[in-house]
Amino acid sequence: MTEKTYNVLFICTQNSARSILAEALLNHFGGGRFRGHSAGSFPSGTVNPLALATLERLHVPATGARSKNWDEFAQAGAPEMDFVFTVCDNAAGEVCPVWAGQPMSAHWGVPDPSAAEGTPEAVDKVFRDTALILKRRIELLLALPLEKLDSLAIKRQVQDIGRA
Repeated sequence: MTEKTYNVLFICTQNSARSILAEALLNHFGGGRFRGHSAGSFPSGTVNPLALATLERLHVPATGARSKNWDEFAQAGAPEMDFVFTVCDNAAGEVCPVWAGQPMSAHWGVPDPSAAEGTPEAVDKVFRDTALILKRRIELLLALPLEKLDSLAIKRQVQDIGRA
C-alpha cells in the first residue's frame, strides 16, 4: 500500500518571502509524504533574495522557487490541495479561489520579514526567525497522525498550529 502524498499550498499576497520559505521547508522536511507549493494573490514576480539566502543558510534547497499567482492552483490539471495555509494577514482576509477537493485551511500568519528595517544583520535575523517559526509549524504538521484523525480533529489541529 502506498502512502498518500499531501499537497499543501502556502499563500501570501506577494509570494516572495514567507510562502516561499514555507514551500521550501515543507518540501525539504516533508520526506516525500508532503509536497509544498506557494502562491500569491498579487505576486511580485520575484523571490526575495534574502528568503533564498536564509534557505541556503539553513541548508534547505529552493530549487524552482518562483513567485506565482494563486490562479495556477485553481485551474484544471493543477494538483489537488489537501491543505491551504495563509501565512500573511492580508491574504487571510482576501477572497480565495475555489480549490478543488475542498482542502483544510488555516491561518498561519507571521510578520513580513521583507518589511524589516535596520542593519543587514538585524534584517537577516528577522528572515531567520521567520523561517524558524514556519519550520516549527511545519514540524508540528508533519507530526500529526493524519491517517488516524477525522476531518474535524485535523481542522482543529492545523488551526491550533497557526496559533502556536
